[in-house]
Amino acid sequence: MTKNSGAGATRRGFLKAGLAAGGALAAGRTASAATSDPAITEIQPWNSESGDPVDFAPYGKPSEYESEAIRRSVPWLTADPISSINFTPLHKLDGTITPNGLCFERHHAGAAHVDPSKHRLMINGLVDKPLVFTMEDLMRFPRENYIYFLECAANSGMEWRGAQLNGCQFTHGMIHNVMYTGVPLRLLLEEAGVKTNGKWLLAEGADASAMTRSIPIEKAMDDCLVAFKMNGEALRVEQGYPLRLVVPGWEGNMWIKWLRRFEVGDQPWQQREETSKYTDLLEDGKARRFTWVMDAKSVITSPSPQAPITHGKGPTIVTGIAWSGRGTVPRVDVTIDGGKNWYKARMAGPSMDKAMHRFYFEFDWDGRPLLLQSRAHDSTGYVQPTKDELRKFRGVNSIYHNNGIQTWYVNEKGEAENVEIS
Repeated sequence: MTKNSGAGATRRGFLKAGLAAGGALAAGRTASAATSDPAITEIQPWNSESGDPVDFAPYGKPSEYESEAIRRSVPWLTADPISSINFTPLHKLDGTITPNGLCFERHHAGAAHVDPSKHRLMINGLVDKPLVFTMEDLMRFPRENYIYFLECAANSGMEWRGAQLNGCQFTHGMIHNVMYTGVPLRLLLEEAGVKTNGKWLLAEGADASAMTRSIPIEKAMDDCLVAFKMNGEALRVEQGYPLRLVVPGWEGNMWIKWLRRFEVGDQPWQQREETSKYTDLLEDGKARRFTWVMDAKSVITSPSPQAPITHGKGPTIVTGIAWSGRGTVPRVDVTIDGGKNWYKARMAGPSMDKAMHRFYFEFDWDGRPLLLQSRAHDSTGYVQPTKDELRKFRGVNSIYHNNGIQTWYVNEKGEAENVEIS
């Protein structure tokens, strides 16, 4: 490594070899050193008192000591909390599955409370047989289970003009990754019989905003799901209960919640959410349209501004998440010196199509400042770009589809800050 790289040599030459070790690097106290620690030498209340009975919390909840692991909003981002967003606490999570109660929320007219016994799903338009399904009807179709990420197209949108929000919860937290259970959309469309001139599908929600998006029929027939469960339980109200559309790898605005209708047509409908919104304004005044796919992206979740290094020098774990709407992420590179040296991170856990991937990088921190970045490579060969590379082609007037490399500056105290470097 270079002299000013921000980190010292690591054990067994791991960084020199450009490879993070998978073995144990944990530092711990010896038994003799711990004998004066009352946490081990004295009986604690939980060692001597009976705990909660089995029905104390019929629906389980996290420990009271994990009260900081919650969704958070940024009030000044939107004019009204009814049409607003909050953020997944990525810095508090590990693995790849997002707990249902921590999945970010994005509403355009508030979260609708829908009675499933009165909820219906209609298919009309260019079909042989218009249909209306009850929830019971849908439960009779073959169902499937898939793990997918859902990312809002505006995730990281505040960062186009420079570092803005201090924390990966706020810069990257418009994403979650869960297992969906539902009926393949193609089965429902086949039941209705799509006419030969049916090339587009309009998906409509039942909330007060009547959210609608146009979807190419090829995508609808490919991997879309009409989902009623996530992570094994019924959808939460804020996630579209009792029914939502799953559009794997594509921007979250298309994943219509409180799903009530599909209309088959021969051209896109040019709805508000695909004309004045969810288009990418360029420097020359033109705008990219129908940019549905979420490109490869990654972020280091710890260390990060909300997850500083607190243990001091020594063995340190860098971890984060990566994802791509075009496939899997077989590789993530990590740098601790702002890109002077890149090292291959250790990918951990299952690798599934259009799902979140967890990576780790272990090294010995010598206490010098760090410039942490991660760079995702997806299964198509696409490599996550820098923010400057994106701005070269897109300018700074956009809001959506910012998948540029994120930088955290970590000072000598282990505190992290959102920065940009050239």
